[in-house]
Amino acid sequence: MTPTVFWIGLGNMGRGMAKNLVLKGPLDNQPLLVHNRTKQRSLDLASQLPPGKVTILDSISSGVRQADIIFLILSKDSVVESAISEILTHDLTGKLIIDCSTIHPTTATRIANSITSCGAQFLAAPVFGAPAMADAGQLIGVLAGPSASVDRARPYFKGVIARAEIDMSDEPYGKALTLKLIGNTFVFNMVEQLAEGHVLAEKSGLGTKYLHQWVEQMFPGPYAAYSTRMLSGDYHTREEPLFAVDLARKDAGHALKLAEEAGVRMRNLEVADEHLKEVKEYAGEKGDIAGIFGAVRREGGLGYENS
Repeated sequence: MTPTVFWIGLGNMGRGMAKNLVLKGPLDNQPLLVHNRTKQRSLDLASQLPPGKVTILDSISSGVRQADIIFLILSKDSVVESAISEILTHDLTGKLIIDCSTIHPTTATRIANSITSCGAQFLAAPVFGAPAMADAGQLIGVLAGPSASVDRARPYFKGVIARAEIDMSDEPYGKALTLKLIGNTFVFNMVEQLAEGHVLAEKSGLGTKYLHQWVEQMFPGPYAAYSTRMLSGDYHTREEPLFAVDLARKDAGHALKLAEEAGVRMRNLEVADEHLKEVKEYAGEKGDIAGIFGAVRREGGLGYENS
C-alpha cells in the first residue's frame, strides 16, 4: 500500500521540494497533503500542479492523523519545535518524520528522542542547495539516523527532490546538522569573498565586468550565480529574499557556537556575520545574504545599492 505523505513548510526551498515530490515521487496518484502557516503559499503550489495532486490542509493535526510519512522544512529551531509539539499530540506509531530544516544538532537530537519515544521513526535530512536547485530537483540530501529510517526515506530523495545523497545511516542525528552548518559556512565565505573582490575591482579601476568573467570561467555554478546576483542588483531589488538575512544569521550563529564548543575559531565566518548584521540594520527583514555586497560597498565608501 502506498504511504500517504504530508508536507509541512512551503518556503523558498520547501515549495520546490514539494513540487518535485508530486511530479517525480512514488505517490502513485495519491495527493500530497500540504500545510503552511501562510495558506497562500499552499494555494500557489497547487496552482503550479495538475488538479488533484495536492490537498491543502488548515492544520498540522489534520495531516498527522492521515499521513504515514511527514516531511518538515521550517525556518528555525523554535518553529520546528512548535510543529513537533503539535505532532506529538497524536498517535505516531509506525510513522516516519523527516526533518529537512537547518537547526542546531542538539535541537535535532532532542526532537528525535521525543519522536522515537512515541513509537515513530525519525530522520534528520537537511539539504544543500539554493531555491533554484530545489525547484530543479538538484539538491544534496544528508540522511542521518537508523538505516531502517534512511531506507524508508530514500525513494523520496535521489532522483526526486535531490540529485545526490550523503548517507549517514546509523550515525547520530546531530551529525547531519553539524555537516549542514559547516557546509553553509562555505557559502557565507564565498559570498564574503565575492563581495570584497567586486568592491576592490570597482574601486581599483579594474571594473567588475572582467572579474565576473573570470569568476564565470574559473568558478561556474554557485560562485557565478552569486556574482550575477550582486552585479545585477538582485540583492537589493527583489521583494522576497532568497536566503533571508535572519535565517543566514541563525545558521551562522549555530556554526559559531559549534566552533566555540569545539575550541576553534572561524574568523572568516565572524567577518561575514558582522556584515550580515549590517545588512539587517540597513535592509531589515528583506535583507538577503547577497546583501553582504552592499555592506562591503558601504565600508569602501560606496552606496549599499549598486545602481
